[in-house]
Order: sequence, then C-alpha cells, then structure tokens
Amino acid sequence: MPISTAPYKRTYKHVSRRGRESLVKCDMCGRYVPRWKTFVVVKGFRITDPYILKQVDKRYIHMLKRKLRVCPKCARFYGIVNPGKSVRKSKKRITQT
Repeated sequence: MPISTAPYKRTYKHVSRRGRESLVKCDMCGRYVPRWKTFVVVKGFRITDPYILKQVDKRYIHMLKRKLRVCPKCARFYGIVNPGKSVRKSKKRITQT
C-alpha cells in the first residue's frame, strides 16, 4: 500500500529552508526577535563638504553607514513604523464620537 500524500503543499513563508528561523538581536533594546519580524533602518551621515571629502580616504566612506535591525515594539516607539490600519480606524472612530 503506497504512503498517502498530504492534501496540501507545505510552504515556508519566511525562510527558504525548514527548521527554526534565525533570531537577531534588536539594536535598540537587545531583545532577540525572528529576522523576518524586524524592520531594517539605515543610520549614518553623509559628508557634503568637498574639503573634508578630499582628506578622507574613499575606502573608508562606506563605513559611515550602518544597518540596524529593530524589533516591532521599538519600531513603534521610535516612530519608524505607524500603527496598523485597524488601530488607526478604531482611534479615528473614538475621536469622532
């Protein structure tokens, strides 16, 4: 008797492989969060003064940017993302009455 197959196809939405999803540390609070839940923020500054640009070696300019991974809680607190649509609708409903 053949082994029955599942009636559905298993898909892995967040990662391309099976198993536990990798955890990353939030750069704001230090909490461990699944990588797919984090928000990526690029922090850094740009040198606009041409005199300083001549003095700084071009090889080190790329080090001025840094990629931060932020958990959803910190992203809401620091204003990186706005609340979801359902939260905005309920707040709008409350303020109208």
